[in-house]
Amino acid sequence: MDKEAFRKRCIQRFMRRRYGQDKRVIKNLALILDALNASDILAFMPMSHEPRLLGYFSKLKLKKNIYVPFMQGESFKMVKLRLPIKKKQYGIKEPPNSFFKAKIDVAIVPVVGVDGDFRRIGFGKGMYDRFFESLRYRPVVIFVQRRLCATKKIVSDPYDIQGDFLVTPKKIYIRGDSHVGRDFSRKFCRHYQWRCRLLALKKDRKR
Repeated sequence: MDKEAFRKRCIQRFMRRRYGQDKRVIKNLALILDALNASDILAFMPMSHEPRLLGYFSKLKLKKNIYVPFMQGESFKMVKLRLPIKKKQYGIKEPPNSFFKAKIDVAIVPVVGVDGDFRRIGFGKGMYDRFFESLRYRPVVIFVQRRLCATKKIVSDPYDIQGDFLVTPKKIYIRGDSHVGRDFSRKFCRHYQWRCRLLALKKDRKR
């Protein structure tokens, strides 16, 4: 199975909408964010197939600095989450344009799928890849999915974003060699064993 075949399989799975699961995603995501105590967070404006977290992000911005993508060419810049919100290219919702340069602690990123190297498989536009490549630092990366779609095989490319956590309605998956992930696992997963799962990485990149 290659990257494109895996992407198509995942898209078929998540097109079966399960809005009732979004509250569970929020519960698991909040557990990580509370533990990390991050103050500057890159969130996202959900598309129809992605977890509906806008209400949660709006509440979170009362005590945190919440940013979302604003499309620019083949990538995006960060803008503060605020009203009004309008639908733009590819059906993506965006707040008003603004200039704001910030260093984020955490990035919450929607995924189509995750492979054996804990890397993001998206729609193939490459916008997140270009954005993260432009950063001179690495924030903690939290992937979110409404329904788990993952493979033990490595189908990603080296430039695809690698996550520290993957949040689904049922579990929090943690990348095995992520220092922040392992620290979270030691402190919190003993109390929430049914929610946490530590994933070891594959050692090769055979396709």
